Amino acid sequence: MKKTLVIVLALALVATGLAPAVAQQPAPLTGTLEKIGQSGTLTIGTRTGSPPFAYVNAKNEWVGFSIDLVEELVKPAIEKKLGKPIKVEKKESTPPTRIPLLSSNAVDLIAGTMTDTRARRESVDFSLTFFVTGAQFLVKKGSPIKGIQNIDGRRIAAQQGSTNARIIREKAPKAQLREFPDQPAAFQALLQGQVDAYTNDGIQLAGLKSKAPNPAQWDIVGDFFSYEPYGMAMRKNDSDFRNVVNVGLMEGIETGKYFEIYDKWFGPKGELPYPMSAAVRQFMIYQVVPK
Repeated sequence: MKKTLVIVLALALVATGLAPAVAQQPAPLTGTLEKIGQSGTLTIGTRTGSPPFAYVNAKNEWVGFSIDLVEELVKPAIEKKLGKPIKVEKKESTPPTRIPLLSSNAVDLIAGTMTDTRARRESVDFSLTFFVTGAQFLVKKGSPIKGIQNIDGRRIAAQQGSTNARIIREKAPKAQLREFPDQPAAFQALLQGQVDAYTNDGIQLAGLKSKAPNPAQWDIVGDFFSYEPYGMAMRKNDSDFRNVVNVGLMEGIETGKYFEIYDKWFGPKGELPYPMSAAVRQFMIYQVVPK
């Protein structure tokens, strides 16, 4: 009788929600988070010659705005999720190699100067936007090229696999497009007179010009002829990893850390002064969803 009473009382407690709570086990890690958890390493694909986003400086250090975002915002968010410290390993990526590097699991995240496009979203997923720019041209001072409207017949350098190259084909099919594997190779062709202009995102051209032996020799010309929202790319359909990356970026924006990093590289005393407009700042803030 007593045993029966105990059973009845236990059932009543369960029915009324008063039974002791069973500890909820965290969901097992899958995908990229599982890979990072096992190896203790986040491997990123980034650039070696795209100042100030990602480049190797005079001290042979791999530095830049995009790299700082990973080190100071994304890495802590992953460590919090995993409950342990991790390290960041860097591998070189270029426009032709970055998606294959992701697909082959050679890297976990592309953090450089990759534009988020609808076509690329068929192959990879993107984080929220961390920088906004547009395409222009780098030319020798005095060049007759003033923008995309007068490049017919001109030799135009672009990076293989870039959105800039695609847009030149679409908007200026009479231009002589020459594609190069990376930015240093394209700029070398411009230096040697093999091409008449080099097209890339305006902010990257400004960084290239600032690092040139004689910056006054070069001009950045033309209105933006594209919209280039930079995002961090990752393997498709890995929502848990994408969420952690986005949480890191959003918390950085929310706390102001993102803007401190921006100011370090693009502020008045930064590597490349490029003030953030009020509209872009508001856009960044609007990407932060409520907790």
